[in-house]
Amino acid sequence: MESPLLDRQFLEKLERLTIHWKKSFPGLVGGHNPSRYSGGGQEFLDHRHFHHGDDLRAVNWRAYMRLEKLFLKMFQIEPRTPVRLLLDTSQSMTAPTPEKLLFAKRLAAALCYVGLVRLDTLSIQTFADRLGERLTCGGGRHRFSPVMQWLAARPSGGPSSYLQVAREFLSVHTQPGLVVIVSDFLDETGCERALQYISDFGHELLLIHVWAEEERRPPWRGEVELVDAESGSRMRIEVDDQARDRYTAAFDEYAGTLQTLALRKSGRYIGVSTATAIEDVLFGPVVRAWGLS
Repeated sequence: MESPLLDRQFLEKLERLTIHWKKSFPGLVGGHNPSRYSGGGQEFLDHRHFHHGDDLRAVNWRAYMRLEKLFLKMFQIEPRTPVRLLLDTSQSMTAPTPEKLLFAKRLAAALCYVGLVRLDTLSIQTFADRLGERLTCGGGRHRFSPVMQWLAARPSGGPSSYLQVAREFLSVHTQPGLVVIVSDFLDETGCERALQYISDFGHELLLIHVWAEEERRPPWRGEVELVDAESGSRMRIEVDDQARDRYTAAFDEYAGTLQTLALRKSGRYIGVSTATAIEDVLFGPVVRAWGLS
């Protein structure tokens, strides 16, 4: 029997974290991120004069008996912002080893657990050249086990097509929300324009860029043959220290482009190596970038 993506001891450490977002979105009440607006809720905010058409149930009748004036009780509301997590399961996520996809699944599972503990509802969906299967989860931590099983069972395969995925996503999710993308962001045609589309439609981006160490700093020297994990195309190159330095610089420049794109509209970017312990990722860069508390 396969071990679960996350063990119980690690889940207990996640209990104190809460998902936050920077933008104000219209949404349903009942989440755990208070807004600036008044309405029916748990925390008393203020009074205002009663107007025709207001709900009589919100009238402060004690104040009326004392002052003979109608005042409406105002409460802090907590909008439940849509949180959509997109997990890249394209073939490149298994290169150079399947451990990269497993690492991404564990990250996705941890973020889902944080949301469930706080009674947020999350939508998880895989993608490659198109959007894949989707699972909506909510209702508390006791609903997490099926989520973890679902994530563990998601297969990999297919090329990447961010532009097609963005078009499908925007046609389905018209209400702006927080979009968390866990991916290596490798697409032969580029992913920047597609990510910009999602941001332009009002969604807040959290990009979690996952890579294996050898993808950033190739360990090889001499003549090597590179095989594209998705297209199967081959290329022979000569690798020396200077070539490796140039490659690493180009990789870091691309990561910087993704970060700039995310930050342009109040989004966030996190770059993580699979060589980093999952706990260090969650309680390090994820906490800092996402403002988890």
